[in-house]
Amino acid sequence: MRRNSIALLVSGVIVSFGLSSLLAQAQQKVSDAQVAAMVEALRLAAPQTGIANDGLYSEWQVKPETLKGWSKYCLKKELTPTQFENSPTKARQVISCITRREFNKQFLASNNNETAAVRGVGCWWMTGSYTGCNSGFTATYLQKVVGFYQQQRSKPATTP
Repeated sequence: MRRNSIALLVSGVIVSFGLSSLLAQAQQKVSDAQVAAMVEALRLAAPQTGIANDGLYSEWQVKPETLKGWSKYCLKKELTPTQFENSPTKARQVISCITRREFNKQFLASNNNETAAVRGVGCWWMTGSYTGCNSGFTATYLQKVVGFYQQQRSKPATTP
């Protein structure tokens, strides 16, 4: 009887390690380099309206109502559009935080398919939805995002 209990305990430990390993693999996070490339791709692809005071802020062209929620989520305090616009460091910090959150979601949803995750984040960035960017302006925008992302990822890593 005692031998069966030990065998059962050992089996449980082995299964536990195996499951935690699988779970860790399934929840793989995107790297800092992937987030940085996505942030830069979103910046480079941001539509330029050509209109002064168009109501969009920073190099990423963010709406004021959006940046309030994002800054509260990422910085634990709301930034005004002026604060966001006037602080490229804070703007990049918020954009990186939100991009990481969304990229991780899409990376997991796409079974770690990097291109599919980039497409999902790019579509969400423009429309608020992860899908539906297959035609018109949003398809063109998404094509730019993916292209810029691939350019950024192909650059050699820089050391701080």
